[in-house]
Amino acid sequence: MRQLPLARRGERLSVLCLGAHSDDIEIGAGGTILSLIAEGVLLDVHWCVLSAPGVRAREANESAMAFLEGAASCKIELAEFEDSYFPSQTREIKQWLTALRDRISPGVIFTHARDDAHQDHREVNRLTTNIFRNHLVLEYEIPKWDGDLTQHNTYVPLTAAVMDRKVQLLLEHFGTQRSKDWFDELTFKGLARLRGMECRAAERFAEAFTSRKLTLAIG
Repeated sequence: MRQLPLARRGERLSVLCLGAHSDDIEIGAGGTILSLIAEGVLLDVHWCVLSAPGVRAREANESAMAFLEGAASCKIELAEFEDSYFPSQTREIKQWLTALRDRISPGVIFTHARDDAHQDHREVNRLTTNIFRNHLVLEYEIPKWDGDLTQHNTYVPLTAAVMDRKVQLLLEHFGTQRSKDWFDELTFKGLARLRGMECRAAERFAEAFTSRKLTLAIG
């Protein structure tokens, strides 16, 4: 399988991470972010959580800071759109994301999957791909009770050390989620092991994404 580098050591890469809820980015793309930093990529990250009220805001901010330790720069923005009702807030969320687009032009965007079973996640994807039309968008996955996992076409292999660090940070920073029966080490490592198998990752783990449109340069 041919590997196309997202960025190499010493290169600068601007990244926009979008999540509906305070743990989404970490679950979906946390290992990729940790890997880019560990590999020496100069990462400029704009980290946006659209629904992070109350104690979830503290969790989101502290977790983001931990995952982004070592990044060249980072900016964390937390909004307070109502959880579970994103489709009814489309106009307001679109205005928020449009204002964000007018301020930044990322090299890659990590966001939710188009066919995610959670209505908030689907709405974030729909608006992201509508507003950021000329950007590389990588759609991440969130395991859940609904069982909506599907086939992907893009993989980022993770080292065992990065996988361990991702799980450690998730369990450390999201105390409000630890009571959920799916929020545990076995879920996160099990999914990453399957994705690692699919792409033959050297250390067995990977995160999977979907890319809807990609331009390959020749010469």
